[in-house]
Amino acid sequence: MSLIAIIPARGGSKRLPRKNVLPILGKPMLTYPIYAAQNSKMFDRIIVSTEDDEIRNAALEAGAEVFQRPDELAGDRAKVVQVCKQVLDVLREQGETPAYFCCIYATAVFVSPEDLTNSFQFFNQDPSPDVVMGVSEFNLQPVQALEEKEGFLTPKWPEYISLQSQFQPKLTASNGTIYWARTIYFEQNPSFYCARLKGYPIPRQRAIDLDTQEDLDYARCVAEKILS
Repeated sequence: MSLIAIIPARGGSKRLPRKNVLPILGKPMLTYPIYAAQNSKMFDRIIVSTEDDEIRNAALEAGAEVFQRPDELAGDRAKVVQVCKQVLDVLREQGETPAYFCCIYATAVFVSPEDLTNSFQFFNQDPSPDVVMGVSEFNLQPVQALEEKEGFLTPKWPEYISLQSQFQPKLTASNGTIYWARTIYFEQNPSFYCARLKGYPIPRQRAIDLDTQEDLDYARCVAEKILS
């Protein structure tokens, strides 16, 4: 049974320019998920998909393979599932179809080898999923959300306003770290959202969404404690 790690890493981030190669403790950001994949000792191949020369060089230096990303998948509107599907198509052309693959975000700096091995074990549970995604709890309860209507705030879900927090639904969301999928399912249904979906919990402090300079500053502070 072959397992493949796919790390999408385009060079054109707008909100935080060049974010995939910005330094964390002196190393390009995307080297950390590469190291996590390597140290998990799970993967037959670790593939970075990029159109960018600097990202290519950083990935190769860290020991990953690099697949050239087509121009049509290098823009702002390109989706991660499209990138994963393109990598799988290339692998199929090479005569290789992994049983499972793990999409690891290039900004998943704090994902650990244990996260990768433990999340994969969800496929051995009954009922077995087609997709496992990294999830985290919300910092604030989303059912307490307020929305503006005609100049005033009103509860989005008023039925939950009077409930104590322990009686409110326990909600999680994809945290943009890892997505495991059965290849046979994904090729037929290219999405990480499916009927047979399970979530692997990752604490919020290790699932930082890196989109702004403030996010980067916070991640660097966390890295001093976790990675150094």
